[in-house]
Amino acid sequence: MIVALVVSGLSVGLAMMSGSFMYLLLKGYDPSIASEQMLQGLYNGYTLLAIPLFILAADIMNIGSLAEKLLKFCQALVGRFRGGLGHVNVVSSVIFSGMSGSAIADAVGMGKIIINLMTRDGKYTPAYAAAITAATATVGPIIPPSIPMVLYALVSDQSVGYLFAAGMAPGLLMALMMGLMNYWIARKRNFPTDDAVPLRELPRATYEAFPALMLPVILLGGIYGGIMTPTEAAAVAAAYALIISVVLYRSVSLKAFWNTLQSGSRSVGSIGILIAGSLTFNYVIIREDIPVAISDFMVHLELSKIGFLIAVNILMLALGCILEGGVIILIVVPILLPTVQAMGIDLLHFGVIAVVNAMLGLITPPYGLLLFIVAKITDQPVGSIIREIWPFIVALIGALAIITFVPDFVLYFPRLFGYKG
Repeated sequence: MIVALVVSGLSVGLAMMSGSFMYLLLKGYDPSIASEQMLQGLYNGYTLLAIPLFILAADIMNIGSLAEKLLKFCQALVGRFRGGLGHVNVVSSVIFSGMSGSAIADAVGMGKIIINLMTRDGKYTPAYAAAITAATATVGPIIPPSIPMVLYALVSDQSVGYLFAAGMAPGLLMALMMGLMNYWIARKRNFPTDDAVPLRELPRATYEAFPALMLPVILLGGIYGGIMTPTEAAAVAAAYALIISVVLYRSVSLKAFWNTLQSGSRSVGSIGILIAGSLTFNYVIIREDIPVAISDFMVHLELSKIGFLIAVNILMLALGCILEGGVIILIVVPILLPTVQAMGIDLLHFGVIAVVNAMLGLITPPYGLLLFIVAKITDQPVGSIIREIWPFIVALIGALAIITFVPDFVLYFPRLFGYKG
């Protein structure tokens, strides 16, 4: 029923609510259980408040001049190398990811500016600029803060702080792999070297971007210093972004801020419906003992940990071609968690694997959301962007392989902050 409703055009969240409600009716249960599950899940999910606050922070940075200041800093830093603006794209995504926690915010905010910069003089084709922008945006939810990590914390009962720490090294690895791929493509296609920003201008670019660069320092320092919870840090991030945009850069008007609140509310509403639907659907899954049945089946297959993780990666990469990342984390991951625990796989490690797979789904055809976003920005056919993005997908799968097979690489920073797993 749920699949039929989604195919007919209903949102995934509402389809899950409708299917779960029908299940309760057919089984003779009190239908109010669905409402109870939604209310209890949302009421007890204090950490979920971080999601609208991170969205607000990212939107404020996009309407202010923070993104522009950061881009000038990145251009002065790495723009002098072959494929320079491609490297600027990668580095700017890494820095912006430390503020927004959203791949879409990265693509829409920094993406518009860097794509125009890359295509302005005809040095890069619009399709290539769009492809690398979509690919680098996937780093956003891996490097902390991360909205998908908050969702994973909801379904796995793991610490958001430790999950954020677990994303640090994998996010940097993904950025490195894409930077190397951009360099290889630049040499192969003989992309021209971009005009180098004189080194004497680097201090000035750093000074102008310094207030924006301090945001991830304040945010992560507050969390790991024990000063703030992730939700409180999200509120501080939004307030800080607003203050420096209004007071220091003077780049946000009242009308623009009001429009940002409206667009952010729509984004939060869609995510909220998805979470509410997943809470009711997960109740149905648990009532039917589906996770236990799958766990028993996987155990009987006698797969090794590596064999299981390879199978999970294949499954999630396939699902990512047709499902949104939030759906994978909220619906597919809870089904797999009992098996993960039974096989002794660390839940933080598995969470990073799941989120990286979900982000890859944003750029894999035919329904990668980021592909359509950058296609709209560049007015390019999605097909031409898909042809350009395959090398970056290969690079990201290479990073995913390292993340999967070397759990100590993922868990290094969490252990540094006191994680005992």
